[in-house]
Amino acid sequence: MLVAIPAYREERSIGAVVAAIQHKFSYDVLVVNDGSPDGTSAAARHAGAIVLDLPCNLGIGGAVQTAFLYAMNGGYDALVRIDGDGQHEIDDIPSVLKPILDEHADAVIGSRFLGEKEYRISIPRIFGIHFFRLLVGLFTGYRVTDPTSGFFAINRRLIEFYSYHYPSDYPEVDAYILMHRLGARTVEVPVRMHARAEGKSSITTFDALYYMVKVTLSFLINAIRRFG
Repeated sequence: MLVAIPAYREERSIGAVVAAIQHKFSYDVLVVNDGSPDGTSAAARHAGAIVLDLPCNLGIGGAVQTAFLYAMNGGYDALVRIDGDGQHEIDDIPSVLKPILDEHADAVIGSRFLGEKEYRISIPRIFGIHFFRLLVGLFTGYRVTDPTSGFFAINRRLIEFYSYHYPSDYPEVDAYILMHRLGARTVEVPVRMHARAEGKSSITTFDALYYMVKVTLSFLINAIRRFG
């Protein structure tokens, strides 16, 4: 089993995330350093992770697809993807992984909006998430509460598929069309999310609006290809 962590400018947090995973679990940990100009790569290596250094910044889709390729070539049967900023609760990894290991699902999405305590985010982001919930449900039939979650697990079937077919930019929502194309079984499980351990989000209001427009257009194009 492989825990994959795409990372860009996470020098201050990545070491603690890797160390915490290795302290609690026997999983292999892969950090894909997405062309960071800081010490992200060195910090991840020092903590004991396998590190792949991309020669330039490819964006989240390219970094995660690199992890899929590594997992496919390494013969891994399951992959869990988390962020490198310390927001994801690593104690929830087994819960996200369990339906994969039990062969009840091809993909398991960790949702911030299930369980007793909902993760609180800004009103514009809530609007965007609700919009994408409707979009995903309309075109795929998947009932999801957290369509932009970056905490998920997939099995060998999807590892192989995503190694060659994965959205290059803002991939989480687009991936639902790809999973639907395969007839993949998906479930959501509750996960906890914390405030960033270090630094702050680089996403501005303009970025959020750009994200919504671009993902919507990409989603609709892929949906037309799927159903056309």
